[in-house]
Amino acid sequence: MTILGLRLPVLLLFLVGFPLFWLAWIGFYAISPGPIAAREQIVVVIPARTSLSAIEKNLAEHKVIQDDRRFSMLAILTGAANRLRAGEYAFAPGKKPLAIIELLKKGKVLYRPVTIPEGTALVKVARILARGGWVEGDRFLHLANDPPFIKQVEVHAESLEGYLFPDTYYLSRGQQDEADIIRMMVANHQQVFDDIMQGETQSGAGLTPHQIITLASIVEKETGRPEERPLVARVFLNRLDRNMRLQADPTVRYAAGKPEGTLTRRDLQEPSPYNTYFIKGLPPGPICNPGRAAIQAVVRPADAEYLYFVSKNDATHHFSRTLQEHNRAVARYRQKKK
Repeated sequence: MTILGLRLPVLLLFLVGFPLFWLAWIGFYAISPGPIAAREQIVVVIPARTSLSAIEKNLAEHKVIQDDRRFSMLAILTGAANRLRAGEYAFAPGKKPLAIIELLKKGKVLYRPVTIPEGTALVKVARILARGGWVEGDRFLHLANDPPFIKQVEVHAESLEGYLFPDTYYLSRGQQDEADIIRMMVANHQQVFDDIMQGETQSGAGLTPHQIITLASIVEKETGRPEERPLVARVFLNRLDRNMRLQADPTVRYAAGKPEGTLTRRDLQEPSPYNTYFIKGLPPGPICNPGRAAIQAVVRPADAEYLYFVSKNDATHHFSRTLQEHNRAVARYRQKKK
């Protein structure tokens, strides 16, 4: 008996043998070592929403795999085609295609540390992340000042200045965009803030959460000494209680856009809602992103009657209760500086 010119035994052998041959062809490829390279590892970034064919092309261009369509076939056959994750990966040369697919499926990406120091202002946060290639700086700043996005991340403020918690973050290229990184930082801030406020019967000396962060940002900029932060916070809280101007130089720097250098008399007199020599009370929002210790200092300030402090020119400050005592301290430490 013949069908299509082939004897039945031959046709049956073909029908049974071809799938077996095809599976063997794919199976042999799956466990065959990839290209050998002199490097110890090959780093490849798989962008988000990359198609299977584009992933295959990317890996082949970086010599992780041979340029062979069996990679896509293998991913489909193993059910991994739609489960390969974006991110930055490090592959050892000669890695087998099946092992590569498994690594991509599990998302075993490289995470790199990115540190945002305490007291970093929003503009500088964007600069640090952009310099590392993690964000597009203008896009990051736009989102951080975009009312709908700010509402989406549940921050009740006009800007995310103060709400991007300074910390070391572990990021993987291709996994997070600007919005993802901002959400991560805001969530970290909220977790730390809730932890500090746990058990507090009063919201930080009667201040609203936004006011606490605003004052904490000023404390953060006034001193880098942990033991001084509760004292500095107490000075400002005492001044607020007495309806005195805070007269905090860091707020003038923020208003004038002068993070460094000497402030002039004109800077101190320049009208601005952030110039606490010009306004009474707190500025409308934070001037930087404060860390845990500065926030905690505002919530749990020192018990003291100080109203003034002046730099001792050694990264510490002299605290005074009266203006007369303060003026004497200013004269003394200015003389020493000369």
